[in-house]
Amino acid sequence: MSIKLESVSKYYGEQAAVRELSFEAFPNEILGVLGPNGAGKSTTMKMICGYLSPDSGSIQMGGESISADPLKYKAQIGYLPESNPLYLDMYVREFLLFCAGIHGISHKKKRINDLIEMTGLGKEQHKTIDQLSKGYRQRVGLAQTLLHDPAVLVLDEPTSGLDPNQLVEIRQLIRELGREKTVLFSSHILQEVQLICDRIIVLNDGKLVANSSIADLTTSQEYASVVEVCFEKPLSLAEDFSHVDAALIQQLTTSSYLIKSNTADILKKELFDLAVRKQNRIMALSESSSSIEDIFQSLTLSES
Repeated sequence: MSIKLESVSKYYGEQAAVRELSFEAFPNEILGVLGPNGAGKSTTMKMICGYLSPDSGSIQMGGESISADPLKYKAQIGYLPESNPLYLDMYVREFLLFCAGIHGISHKKKRINDLIEMTGLGKEQHKTIDQLSKGYRQRVGLAQTLLHDPAVLVLDEPTSGLDPNQLVEIRQLIRELGREKTVLFSSHILQEVQLICDRIIVLNDGKLVANSSIADLTTSQEYASVVEVCFEKPLSLAEDFSHVDAALIQQLTTSSYLIKSNTADILKKELFDLAVRKQNRIMALSESSSSIEDIFQSLTLSES
């Protein structure tokens, strides 16, 4: 089920948290929501879930305004907030049975058994929630979010606190869920967004500054490649290497540099020529595409 925002704005007093925001999340898609602190991500997610009402604009689910029948549309959303509130004195299975009762789910035990297996809670299901690590509490929150089999999942920092092995498992679970649901995924871990999401939107100061696949964003960057070079002896590359604007050179150590470029092949040849002229051997040289961190910084710093 699609989610569509059209010119949505939200104010807290005179401060705009979200400004004229428009985008659409499609079925069978994982949409990443990125932005620095205060960009409007959590406010946007709370409006989609019906927890907050927009001051202007409209939010549609499946082509219909969610304000027409709020309870109907809330019942089709699973929301995992960053804070992940849980009843810590309850046992895992007890808590999920309690939540299933609130949703009025039939065949509660079977549904909970399936979710415990799906989220990897089998070994922890007979513990109280306060005995669980943060990673396993995240799993309990995710199981709770999936209990009523919602068409739309809104996940705010769902991989927070997971160890590397847990990350792989939950990442795979979210990818599988994205094949049959509409998933909005917010995270500060940019590599997780890159590995999980089909498309991303970037918010900054409450406004939409990007809406594209990561591959398209990478190719659209002003400088598509980053070359890292390490020389045997110290040198001042900004002074000795006039072929590149000094602003595009980042010094890492006295003898190593990062250089942004659109002509990496030419740049590498000229670096070798420089090494010959200066009698300063190149000890290491590598090339990489602009990373998602580079993209994020270019969008949020330049637009702020």
